[in-house]
Amino acid sequence: MNQFVFQAADEQDTERFGNALAAALPPGTVVALCGTLGAGKTRLVQAVAAAVGVPRGEVVSPTFVLCQEYHGTRRVYHLDAYRIRDEDEFRELGVEELFASDAVTFIEWADRVAGALPNEYLQIDIGVTGPTARQFVMRAIGTGYEAVIALLSKRSLL
Repeated sequence: MNQFVFQAADEQDTERFGNALAAALPPGTVVALCGTLGAGKTRLVQAVAAAVGVPRGEVVSPTFVLCQEYHGTRRVYHLDAYRIRDEDEFRELGVEELFASDAVTFIEWADRVAGALPNEYLQIDIGVTGPTARQFVMRAIGTGYEAVIALLSKRSLL
C-alpha cells in the first residue's frame, strides 16, 4: 500500500490527522507538502507540531525565513520552497543535513524542488474541498514509508 486518503471536514479533523501523523512518522521522515495557496500546508504542520508539544503560536509559515526549527518531544524542521528560485538554491540551505537528521522535516511547495528531495519521502497533496474541508492524499515515494501509510490506514480515529 503506498497511498492513504483522509477527508477532513473541518480544522478539528485536520488536527486529528496531524496527531495521527505525529504518532506514525519515524525519526528522519521528510514530508513533501503540495497544494494551492491557502490549502492548509502550514495548518497541518501546526497540528503535527502541537502533537509533539510545540506551542501552536510558534509555528508560522517560513515563507520569508525559508526554514523554521521547532523543539518539542521531537524536533521538527519546517521549510518553504515558494520563494526558492531552483533546486540548487534549495540545496544551498543545507537540506541534506536536515534530511540526514532524526528530525521530521516538512517542506511546503515541495513540488517546486522535487529533484532535490531524498529518494524516499512522504508526499501529501492537499486539496480544498470546502470552506474548511480538505482532502489529504498521502503517498509513499519509495518503499521505505509504506508502513506509515499502512499504519494510518488501520487507525480507527481516522
